[in-house]
Parts: sequence; C-alpha cells; structure tokens
Amino acid sequence: MNTTAAKRRQNHAPVMGLFLQVLILQLSFYVTGWVKYGFFPPDWLFIKVSVYYTGISILIALLLRNNQVQRKETLAETLGTMALVNIFILGFFFITGRFIFPFTVFRTQLTYAILISTALEFLVIFIRLGIRSLTKHPFYYEKEVLSPEALPLKQEEPAELPASARPETGAQDAGIPRGLRAMIIEETDYESYSLIVRYLTSLKHDALIVSTSNFFNVLNQPEDIYKAIVNLQRVNDCQYINKFFEAVNSKLEYSGTFIGWAETYTIRRKRILAKFPYGISHLVYLLDFIVTRIFPKLPVTKKIYFFITRGKNRAISKAETFGRLYSCGFELEHEQMINGRLFFVAKKVKEPSFDNHPTYGPIIKLKRMGKNGKIIGVYKFRTMHPYSEYLQKYVYDRNSLDEGGKFKDDFRISAAGRLFRKLWIDELPMFINLMKGELKIVGVRPLSQHYFSLYTEELKHKRLLYKPGLIPPFYADLPKTLEEIMDSERRYLDAYAKKPIRTDLRYFFKSMRNILFRHARSK
Repeated sequence: MNTTAAKRRQNHAPVMGLFLQVLILQLSFYVTGWVKYGFFPPDWLFIKVSVYYTGISILIALLLRNNQVQRKETLAETLGTMALVNIFILGFFFITGRFIFPFTVFRTQLTYAILISTALEFLVIFIRLGIRSLTKHPFYYEKEVLSPEALPLKQEEPAELPASARPETGAQDAGIPRGLRAMIIEETDYESYSLIVRYLTSLKHDALIVSTSNFFNVLNQPEDIYKAIVNLQRVNDCQYINKFFEAVNSKLEYSGTFIGWAETYTIRRKRILAKFPYGISHLVYLLDFIVTRIFPKLPVTKKIYFFITRGKNRAISKAETFGRLYSCGFELEHEQMINGRLFFVAKKVKEPSFDNHPTYGPIIKLKRMGKNGKIIGVYKFRTMHPYSEYLQKYVYDRNSLDEGGKFKDDFRISAAGRLFRKLWIDELPMFINLMKGELKIVGVRPLSQHYFSLYTEELKHKRLLYKPGLIPPFYADLPKTLEEIMDSERRYLDAYAKKPIRTDLRYFFKSMRNILFRHARSK
C-alpha cells in the first residue's frame, strides 16, 4: 500500500512541478506589472504577453527538464540547471524585445519578471529541501554502486526469474546474485541484462557492476584489477568522459571487458521529436541542438555550459563515444542498439593516450606526415565528430575504402561536414600551413599515419622527400582505387624530381580544369 502511494506521488510530481512553475511565472509577471503600471485587472495586451511569456518559458524549461526536481541530481546541479533555463529565457526576451511586438512594449517588465521568478524558484527549492530534511527523507541522491554484492560478483546459485521475464538462454548462469540481477533489470531492461550477462558468463567473478557518472567511484573500489567493468549510467552524464574511461582502463586487466551505453545524436533526436507534439517538438529539438551541441564546442560558451550543467545530459555522437574509447586504450568488440540505448562492449588493448588537444572545436589541427617524416599539424574546419581521428582503423576494418580513396560509409562525417567538403570550405585553414612553409601549392596529400601505413615502402620513401601540397595529383588524374591513387602519386613524384616547376604548373592547370569544368571533388 505504501509502495503504491509512493509511486502515485512520484507520477504526480512532474504535473505538480509544472503547475507550480506556471504559477510562479504568472505571479512574477503580474506583480511587476502592478508595480510598474499600477493597474489591475490588466488590459488584453498585457494578458496576451503574459501567456506568451509563460508558454515560451515552459518550453525552454521542458527542454532542460526543469519542470520537476530531478532526484538523481545534487542540489548544486539542480540550481545550476534552473539558472541556465532562466538565463536562456532572459536572453530570448532581451533579443526579441528589440524587434518583435508586443515584447517591445513590455521589455523592461519581462526582465524584472524573470529575475523575480528565478528568486522564487530558488526559494521553493530550499523550502522543499528543508521539509524533506526534517522528515528524514533524502532529497537528492545518486545511485553509484548498485550493490556491495557487485564488488566483485559472488559465487552463489541465482534464483530463477519468472518465465515471462527470463532473459535469453544461458543468461542465468552468470553467477549474478538474485538481488543484483533484479536491480540491473530495473536500471535497464531485460534485453540489456541479457547482453551484459552474455559477456559475463565466462568470468563468474572479478567483475564490477556500477551505475555512476563519477570516475572517483571507479577508482575508489577495493579491488585493484577486475576482469570486467559494467557501468549502467549513460556516458552522456559523465562530466569528464575521458577521465572516466581512463579510470576504467586503470582498473581492468589487459584484454579486460568494459560494457557501457550512450544516447547518440540520432537516438536523442528521435526521443525529443516523439516526446512533444508536431511543430513544438522541432522547436524543442532546435533549442536542444543549440544548447547541448553548439555551446559545449565554442570557446566563449564552453566553460559557462560545463560550469552550469556539470556535463549532465550532454549530446554526444556515436563517433565521439567510440573515438573517446579508442583514445583511452580500448578497442570495440561489439555494439548493439537496445530500446533507445547504444550499448558497447570494448576490450582494453593498451594504456590511454591522454590526449589534451582532441579535435573538438570548429577549427582543428590534424596530425599528418610531412617532409622527412616530420609530424605537422594541418589546420582544417572540422567536418567530423570529435575524436573521429582515433577511429580510422575501426572504419577501415569494417568499411574499407570507397572510390577516390576515402573511407566508405564514413559515419564520422557530420551533416554540416559533408556540405563543407562539397564546397571546399573545410580546407581553407590549410593556407595557414602554406604560409608556415609546411605545405606547397601542388603536392601529394598530407596523410595520417594510418593511411600512410597502407602505402608501399617505395612510395613511402618517395613521399617523405618532398613537402605535401594543397592540390594533390588526385585532381589531375582522378583515380578511383587506392592502387590508382598510389600510381598517380608515383608518376607525379617521379616527374617532380626531374622538373619540379614545370611539373607543378602542369598539374595545377590540369587540376583546375577538372575542378571547374568536370566538377571533380574528393568524396
């Protein structure tokens, strides 16, 4: 009976939270109107603006899940999220108040109303905190380690699950205690449990199962080394993703297994569009795109974003998730989509690279092979998701090469990146390398170390004798396969060794003719 009542209160919490927020927004707007204009009841335009103000504020609040107290958040995180919401509301009305009627009429009042509503919301949070502390109920908590039984897994005969809830055959032989098994299923679902157990059946012990976003909770485990680590908390909620992966790496033996999951861009988009009515859902997704995908990558807004959100609920792509894994010493063994979760099973193959300068901003610096084997940093506009440079071998092993020597079906390239490549915008920053003397106008393409390793030893030697170039011989000969690309570069390098100036002029004009009239592009 108590459990049913608790569940009923939990289900009503979002509705009550939304009602309270609407009340606070309306109260703050009407109070400021009464103080400023001294009339009550207000006229029709005043009521119209109050409805607009409340609706837009609630829409932004829903985007950041601010319409209810999130029990998995700390007090600081909840207040930070609330502050972020009100900052965006204030910014929206500050901008629209200059151009859009009727916001222009009530611009000053809207500003004061937002400030008052922020103060009232903070007051409500502290009052609820005080009430809950008096009744000795926890206000905020975070499930970190699911059970002491999971440190490590104990050898005991697991109880049978009901037939309707039983995972696939063999899952019940993993040696997972009954209580822990039920908690894993409650935290995820039966399909996810089956996947996890499938990779733990051969271990039977020395496995750590946690649900945490804090790398400290991994490092602070009693055992020094585990054979497998499973984290049921999504990667999107980790403030320091690389530090978390590095902590897991340090606790795993070589060839140890790491199982986790993430919500990718594609999954996130489907979830948001399905959650709200048509039209509103697209507006919510646009705001989510700006807040969680653009802000964390711009130098101006990056620090503010992470200071307020602590990295919770950030948007992350499949390429960035796997790229971070590879940069932290893992190799992907299996990936599987289960009920809106992208699960990954990775194996520890080396120590982390501890990369302090990943390709994260709009302008990136890629490590490429220069003259005499010197590694140079080639500047480009980023067309791939962050950390994609670590996935070249992964993509090559699964997809091989397409025509033109590019990776086939390369999921690392973003939608904007495809447009940038088509219009040649991505290569404009390479003129910085030209001015620094690291590249010349015409020359072989600067290659990554992995792509360079695919070449023959003879061609590797010839390539390292000269500077790479902005315009490769590819655009003059238009080869399709890797072998044809190597033949094209070999002919260019042999000709350049004999007559460098004449060769570069001939290749330059031939390339320009193909680019301008035959629309040659590097796909």
